[in-house]
Amino acid sequence: MERTKILIMGAAGRDFHNFNTFFRNNEQYEVIAFTATQIPDIDDRKYPAELAGSLYPEGIKIYPETELVELIKKFDVDEVVFSYSDVPYDYVMSRSAIVNAAGADFKFLGAKHTQIKSSKPLIAVCAVRTGCGKSQTTRKVAKILQDAGKKVVAIRHPMPYGNLVEQKVQRFAELSDLDKHKCTIEEREEYEPHIMSGTVIYSGVDYEAILREAEKEADIILWDGGNNDLSFYKTDLLITVVDPHRPGDELFYYPGEANLRAADVVVINKMDSADSEDILVVRENIQEVNPNAIVIDGASPIYVEDYEKIKGKRVLVVEDGPTLTHGEMAYGAGVVAAEKFGAAELVDPRPYTVGTITDTFKKYPDIGTLLPAMGYGDKQIKDLEDTINKTDCDIVIIGTPIDLRKLININKPALRVTYELQEIGKPDLSDVLKKF
Repeated sequence: MERTKILIMGAAGRDFHNFNTFFRNNEQYEVIAFTATQIPDIDDRKYPAELAGSLYPEGIKIYPETELVELIKKFDVDEVVFSYSDVPYDYVMSRSAIVNAAGADFKFLGAKHTQIKSSKPLIAVCAVRTGCGKSQTTRKVAKILQDAGKKVVAIRHPMPYGNLVEQKVQRFAELSDLDKHKCTIEEREEYEPHIMSGTVIYSGVDYEAILREAEKEADIILWDGGNNDLSFYKTDLLITVVDPHRPGDELFYYPGEANLRAADVVVINKMDSADSEDILVVRENIQEVNPNAIVIDGASPIYVEDYEKIKGKRVLVVEDGPTLTHGEMAYGAGVVAAEKFGAAELVDPRPYTVGTITDTFKKYPDIGTLLPAMGYGDKQIKDLEDTINKTDCDIVIIGTPIDLRKLININKPALRVTYELQEIGKPDLSDVLKKF
């Protein structure tokens, strides 16, 4: 029987998972190629033969998404599977129109064919957008369970931007493991807080192999989602985080709305810094699409060391990269800190950017007077360091989940902002976690 020719559109995460769980050993299909977007320097390479299985002894080529139409026609592709996250519906349907016009079918894979069943109880923390506050929610869940005497192992949504074979299964228990696995800034931002709180965290490429290793040392598995992607695992409890700073996005981004509709628990985060009207919009949307969900009110109060040094100063604010770029947030914890503690001015970094940081601002022109902490490789980390050091400011405010001062050399005073989830009233996460 002739195999159906497949092209998978991705960004080094959901695309590889969809392949591994549904296509890898499926003789009905032939995956011709991957395309890549969102993340720099992941195209023009291969999904390696060592991970691709016996049907793909040469591996599978990864092309830039800009070549999508040419690839469909060149390889006579039958179906294009959209496999990345945190994009608005008009973006998704525009890609559908491009694919259909080129002659191929356009499809998505759902939970039935891609979620893996764990032998241990599994809690997933997902979101409706990038930057809603999944990380602090996940940490809070882990602490509650650990305080109850449970051994919790976290598994993080993939960020495999290096050697995919070496990154098949990664385990992080000590800070030295971050250097061992040559982690990017984005990876460190997600792994380091878990390590610091005593939680072992896994990540990588092959999420069934990862799960089986994590199960060996866990009472409970905790899925720490990325972007607004669906959980890779079947859940016993799904917690979805929403952000009232972006009201309405919970119903207009893929696949965030699916997370909202499927949630057992919805956490409305950042209520301490959101407008009451926007909070109401989010509440009404939750009630419309998932009236049976338990709704928890939450805040993300900030803490700043030596905060008095900010008053009257010209500050450069460095925020979490993906939150500002494809997350489309206008500001983060760093800006909140600058305003709260009386900064005289937010310094615009754009006149001082270099290399790949300049490219980032060209791709995402609406970032404004903030500096996204982009760091997908050594060159970009160096470009970030050079941009910070060239910027004419009095103080750098670091609003990223990790302390950048430990990773790059900053030639001016720098203060770090931290934040944790704080629940407001009842019910809270302890209530919903009792059965675990």
